[in-house]
Parts: sequence; structure tokens; C-alpha cells
Amino acid sequence: MNVAPEFNERVVLAARPDGLPRESDFKLETVPLPQLAAGEVLVRGIWLSVDPYVRGLIAGVYPHLKRIEIGETLRGGVVGEVLQSRDPAFQLGDIVEGRLGWQRYGILPGSGLRRLDPALAPVSTALGVLGMPGMTAYFGLLDIGEPQAGQTVVVSAAAGAVGSAAGQIARIHGCRVVGIAGGPAKARHVVDDLGFDACIDYKAEPDLLAALRRHCPDRINIYFDNVGGMTWDAATAWMALDGRVVICGSIAEYNASGAPVGPRRLKEFETWRMRMQGFRVGDYMPRYPEARAAMVPWIAEGRLRYCESVSEGLESAPSAFIGLLQGRNLGKQLVRLAPDAHSAVG
Repeated sequence: MNVAPEFNERVVLAARPDGLPRESDFKLETVPLPQLAAGEVLVRGIWLSVDPYVRGLIAGVYPHLKRIEIGETLRGGVVGEVLQSRDPAFQLGDIVEGRLGWQRYGILPGSGLRRLDPALAPVSTALGVLGMPGMTAYFGLLDIGEPQAGQTVVVSAAAGAVGSAAGQIARIHGCRVVGIAGGPAKARHVVDDLGFDACIDYKAEPDLLAALRRHCPDRINIYFDNVGGMTWDAATAWMALDGRVVICGSIAEYNASGAPVGPRRLKEFETWRMRMQGFRVGDYMPRYPEARAAMVPWIAEGRLRYCESVSEGLESAPSAFIGLLQGRNLGKQLVRLAPDAHSAVG
């Protein structure tokens, strides 16, 4: 059996932020690494996923998920390599994915890990386009949005991990897709690299509703909402009859220190016979293999593209997280914890 390290580095919550987090709200600490119990696996992290929903975990806004407490390791998905195993299903050197958190080494029961096949796709994609963000886009768009060929789909945060996948999946299903993103570089990426029909740079538009009217002359059949706030107001004011609003996230409101405003624009839901629905991607976990079976060939064929923003080293995780909440990332935000011979960005 391989010799395990004696100590582990982890990032813990040092203070509960009010508004946008600061780096002082997090602390990097060194702690002893416990011995493996029967059925457990020790994993050396290679890739750490940084996700906007962690802001909600810090604030304790999810009734179905435990709040992150002061002194607790921040939560997040990790792709890593098995160093030791007391579960016969996992062997030394296996590449796995699991909820190991913001730390260099993690211990989980084997039942909490998924073995990856590096031949299918770069292993970093298990945290992005083939991980939770990709599953969110796939089931949110297809099951909640119910796209039909020829319909118009608008996606906010279109250059992010979820929005970029949702828009491309809509294109694959024959829809006309308009993205909303912040800044000219992101808008160009969404059109030139991801294949959206158009993308609105909301930072350059004094009137977002007017921009949506220009780009969506037949109104919006499906709005995939990752943002909330004023973007929600504009999109829901220009929905078509029987329009569907997929409520995926509200990143514009995650750092609000006051009470959120809303719900808004409900009159349009009556007038245009619209519906809106939120969802929890974890409810679809039994169907994840179905989504991956469809998406892996799309990636191989170049029909589903992805981008990864990479921050180096565990100590960079807080700044990467803060940047994510400010929209500085392009595609999936990752932190590289160790060298990786399997991913294209490695």
C-alpha cells in the first residue's frame, strides 16, 4: 500500500461575508490527515471545481443543503488520483471524481466516488461540461425548457459553464440561440467559438429589452436564466405565447446584502400564457449516464465545445471564487491542484 502524506492543506471559511466575499473571509490551513477506515479511499486532488452555488451554501439559503460553517472546509467537486484504498472497487492510480472539497487530499467512502475513463474526454470535463454544470444545462434545457426546432432560445451568462452548454444544446436541437454576456470578448467567444446565432453584450447596451427586441424579432420561446435581476426583467418582458422560463441561477443577486426584490413581471406570465420552473440538478442524478451518453459524441464531433478558466494552486481558490462571482471567468472555473497528464489544459 502506498504511504499516505501525514498532513493536508485545506481552505476553510474564516468569516461569513456580507455582500461580495473578500479573500480575508477564507483561510488556508494545514491539518493532520486521518487514517483510512474500512471502505474509504484517499484521493490526491488534481482539479478543483469552483462554483457559484457555494455562495448560497455560505449564506445558508438552500433549505435542502447544509450551510458551510465558520472553520469548515469549503465544498466542491474534485477530480483526483487514488493514493490509497480500503475499498476493493478502487485501485492505486485510478482517476476519480467526488465531492472532496477545497483541499489537497480528500477521504471519502468508495460509494461517494465515480471512476473516470480518461479515454472518453479530458478528465477535467468531469467537473464542467460532463459534470454538474453540463448536467444542469442538459436537463434544464431539455426537460424544463422543452425546445422545439425553429424556436428562439435566450441564455444569460452565456459564456459561463452552464450557459455555454445550454445554448449549444439548444442549437443541436435546431433552435435559434441568442446569448447574453458581459463584455465584447465574451460576446465574440459565444458567437465565434460556441456557435450561438448572436450574443448581446449587456455592458454595452443601455436598454437590454430593446436589444432583445432587435435580436429576437419573433419574441423568446425559452429563456434559460442564470442571472436574475434586471436581465430577468428584460427577458420576461419579451416572451412569446406559451414561453418557458428555466430558472437555473440568480448570480446577480447572490451577493446582495438586502432582501431580494421580486417576483417581478408576473403580468406577462398571465398575458402570454407563460410558465417558469426551477429545478435541482441533483434530482436527475439517476439519469446522468443518459446525458453523458449523448454529450460525449457531441464533444467528439465538435458540436459541443467548452472552455476552462484555470487558476493555479489551492491557495488561489478564494480569488478564483471571487472572480467567478464577478464574471471574470470564461467557461468553467477550475483550480489546478497538481499536474495532470489527462486533460488538454493540463
